[in-house]
Amino acid sequence: MPLPSTPLPPWWAPPRPSTRFAAVWRRNLLVWRKLAVPSLVGNIAEPLIWLVAFGFGMGALVGTVTLAWPDGRTQAVPYLVFLASGSICMSTMNAATFEALYSAFSRMHVQKTWDGILNAPVTLDDIVLAEMLWAAFKALFAASAILLVMLLLGVSHSPKLLLAWAVLGLTGVTFASLALIFNALAKGYDFFTYYFTLLLTPMMFVSGVFFPREQLPGWVQAVGQALPLTHAVELVRPLFLDRWPTQAALHLGVLAGYALVGFWVALALTRRRFMR
Repeated sequence: MPLPSTPLPPWWAPPRPSTRFAAVWRRNLLVWRKLAVPSLVGNIAEPLIWLVAFGFGMGALVGTVTLAWPDGRTQAVPYLVFLASGSICMSTMNAATFEALYSAFSRMHVQKTWDGILNAPVTLDDIVLAEMLWAAFKALFAASAILLVMLLLGVSHSPKLLLAWAVLGLTGVTFASLALIFNALAKGYDFFTYYFTLLLTPMMFVSGVFFPREQLPGWVQAVGQALPLTHAVELVRPLFLDRWPTQAALHLGVLAGYALVGFWVALALTRRRFMR
């Protein structure tokens, strides 16, 4: 891969982005505007199918799910609400991941868009930051549309959903940063199958999206507790139920930590790739 016109810092150095990342982000926005409608439909169709099929279909069989809160109280929650609060986190994760993998890889490796941008006074740090924020924006945009549909369906009317919207934004940043790590390592599109199959899919089933984590074996619960999706769900689900999340600082800290470390690692690996 050709070296950019601006010399790269050591690949392990801390991130050094500038405000020029905004121009790269805007470039992605202008291109995406031409395909905004089909992109939006694609991002919200699958999660809404999950919601209707499992929320209304299986929800009629399951009825309610009993949640045990840290204060010792229990609450019977309609399965539709339980699933909706978890599936919107899952949808945000998937949307951010897809954009930071397939779309970013196309711009970096296939279309060579990044090489062209690097001929301008823009650094690789600016590009990676812009790609991360762009993937997070698209994920939040899709999550907002899904959240609007949920409001229209009467799934939840809690005013605390405004805070859930902010949590979903952080969730998008987190999973976009993690996906960019695998973008930097990929040789082709087939490589991303490993990430989806071996990491994201198991994460969906151990993070409390479809059923309470308390039903899982202890060691599986411990694994789930270390995963970022679990902390997103633990923040969003109480807000759907008009409750304040417990240990909110811990959950936010874990998501922010994954985002910061993930972005640094992704940037380091991307620099190393461009140095070859």
